[in-house]
This record gives sequence, C-alpha cells and structure tokens, in this order.
Amino acid sequence: MTDRGNLPRGRAAFWLVVSLALAACDGDQSALDPAGEDASVLALLFWVMVAGAVVLFLMMNGLFFYFTRVKVRSQSRAVARWLIVGGGIVLPVTVLGALLTWGLTILPDHRQAGDGLRIRVTGEQWWWRVEYWPEGSDTPILSANELRFPAGRRTELILSSAHVIHSFWIPALGGKMDMFPGRETRLSLRPTEPGRYRGQCAEFCGTSHAWMAFEAEVMPPEAFAAWLGTEARSANLPATAAAQAGMALFNREGCGACHAIRGTPHVGRVGPDLTHVGSRATLAAGRLPMSIEALQAWIVQPDRLKPGALMPAYPHLTRTETLQLATYLRGLE
Repeated sequence: MTDRGNLPRGRAAFWLVVSLALAACDGDQSALDPAGEDASVLALLFWVMVAGAVVLFLMMNGLFFYFTRVKVRSQSRAVARWLIVGGGIVLPVTVLGALLTWGLTILPDHRQAGDGLRIRVTGEQWWWRVEYWPEGSDTPILSANELRFPAGRRTELILSSAHVIHSFWIPALGGKMDMFPGRETRLSLRPTEPGRYRGQCAEFCGTSHAWMAFEAEVMPPEAFAAWLGTEARSANLPATAAAQAGMALFNREGCGACHAIRGTPHVGRVGPDLTHVGSRATLAAGRLPMSIEALQAWIVQPDRLKPGALMPAYPHLTRTETLQLATYLRGLE
C-alpha cells in the first residue's frame, strides 16, 4: 500500500524523519548553521565524520549480511585473520589517525591572536562579565551579558571564571572553551555573517546553569566601531520625571554598592555594569527580554526568576517605585 505521492509508507516515514532532523540544524544556536570561519570548519569536520560513520555502518552491515545470508559457510583462517586485522586494527587506526591529524591542524586557528580587539569574559554566578580591550588601550570598556563582534575580523577572547567551572560557547560562531577559576584560557573567533546569535554556558555550573545564556551580535566593522564608541561613554542622564525618581531610588536603595554606572558615583563590581543596560537585548543573562515589565519583575523577585541569584529582592518597593526604577534603568542606553 502506498500514500504520500505513491511513496511506500516506510520510505515516507524515513524522509519525514530526515526532514525533521535537518530542520533542527538551523537557528541562532546551531553549530550546523555556521556564521563564522571557525564554526564552518567544525561543521565540515562533523559532516565528514557523519559520512564516515554512514560508510562504516554500511560496510559492517554489508559484510554481516554477506556472510550470514549470501555466502553461508565456514571461512578459512586467512579470511578470518584479514577481517580481524584489517577491520579491527588497520581501518580504525587509519581513519582515526586521519581525523586526529586533521583536528590537530585546525586547532591552532582557534587559538591564534586576534586582529587587535580583545574581549575578556569572566563567568560569574550566573552571568557574564565582559570587558572590551581595543588595540592600544590600557582601559577596558565594561559591559555584561552580551557580546558584539566586528564581522570579518578575528577577535581574541580571554576567558576565566570567578567561582566555578563554566564553558563558553557560541555554536554558530565557533567551538567551546572551558573557563576555570584562577586560570585564563583563550579562544579566537572570526565571525563572517552579521546577525544575532545565542551563546550558552556548556558546563553545568550550579542552580541556574540553564539560565546562563547571552546574546552575541556580529556587526559590520564600521557599525561596530560606532557602537564601541557609544559603549565607552558615560550613562545618559534621566530624561523624564519618572526616570529621575528612579535614579533617586537607585541611590536610596544602595544599588551602587553592587553595580557600576559610568558618570555617576556608583562603582560597584559585585554585579553587572549597568551603564548601558537598556540597550541590551536581554536581562539577567538571557533570562528575560529587556523591557520595563521584565525589569520590574526582576527587581521584585530575582531569586524566583533565577534560582540562586545573588541579587537581593526588593519586595518592599511599591509598584510605582519599581516602575520608576525600571524606567530609569531602561533609559540607560
């Protein structure tokens, strides 16, 4: 019996599974939808290994079928020796040796120095501290929970952790690299396709590991240079009465003990830098979209939204006060 355009049911089911599997290869967090030079090499390595696995699967099952269904008889010692030595030693050593050699040749590209810009990323609990170090600069431009890259240029990433082991990974741009307390690891990326991509901690790091993500945006070099210049500036002054009231609340509640806002007396280093927090795509390391409503919810109950978050809750603030504080923070663009 046939259906789906006269295809046998088994064949139709097979192509349905293949289509669903390939559909999962697309997206802003897919290692098989590369948007950078390094990710393209890794994707090619993956497909070569898949093709090799398919060939090996067909060979092994073909031999099994041949000797159990086609040529069913006892085999000579020479044939048995050929199968054991050839199939069990020579073939695996050759294939694995070739893959290892290829993998070792591409590894230095992922560790080479960048074209000038360096980005230092520190894994916290559970967010990302980000410092941009332009070439020749001895002062970093501070940010958090978001990375931006110039397209077509290699950027060096200096990775470390403050408390526990993390793993930095932007699948669409390149491979992952572990981050250790008290030790620096390095990774370099050369993104080629402008756009927004999603990064994630790829090493279980504690209660809110699943909520430790970040946005990575690849920009044309001119646009990136303009953005970096804006990012280096001090915070905007509050433009409305609500934002001014929110700034007064920020001062009154002592938020500056943990957070820094350039151009103000607040220089805290415990939590993320908030100088341009309103321009980020997400809040709390990818946990919430950046909006006034999300900011209000985060201020009132951070630990409920992100278990284990070290930020204290402010349930004593009235709804009007949380709106004013959120308006001030949203305006820091």
